[in-house]
Amino acid sequence: MDMMTLIRDGGPIMYVIAICSIAAVYIFIEKWFQFHRAQTNVKELISGLENVLKRDGMIEAITLCDHTPGPVARILTAAIQAYQNGDDIKQAIDDKAQTEVPRLEAHLNILATIAYITPLLGLLGTVIGLLDAFRSMKQGTSTLDVFSSGMSIALICTAAGLSVAIPCHIAYNYLVSRVQAFCVEMERASSEIIYFFAQNKKTGKSSHDS
Repeated sequence: MDMMTLIRDGGPIMYVIAICSIAAVYIFIEKWFQFHRAQTNVKELISGLENVLKRDGMIEAITLCDHTPGPVARILTAAIQAYQNGDDIKQAIDDKAQTEVPRLEAHLNILATIAYITPLLGLLGTVIGLLDAFRSMKQGTSTLDVFSSGMSIALICTAAGLSVAIPCHIAYNYLVSRVQAFCVEMERASSEIIYFFAQNKKTGKSSHDS
């Protein structure tokens, strides 16, 4: 029995489940590529920035961040620009994080919703199929074979709902863990750049006092 036959035999609810599965696959692939492109070697980036900033190469440092993809580089750009303009570095980082984190979390709520509702849709399809089977039996138009066939078709919806929901739960938890990893990297990079600028100010003041 091929996929189209299963969808057709499962009734109209199966079409809804199929649409949900396509949406879930699309979201997962989109987020996976987004996270893959945004992956950054934070230690290497911070080390490179510190070497450049020690020479007062602000423009070079911003250029390095601009050529590095991902939220960590954009957070560091905001910190460098704030330092350059004499603004509050921590506030600039917090403001930038408020735009970067929602970008990372975008569409994950849809994936979580699909994981939650597809078993319910499968159950709804099963109940509808059973109601039809019992109705035909009550009207005397159903044999045992036809009733058993109706029961098996009705259960297709439950199986389909679970088959979509389980991978969706796994995919959602995986993507959430990636978002959390990015948040940890952003916090680490923020702490290191703030510490660097604080030390740089102290060094500058010491040199000036001398």
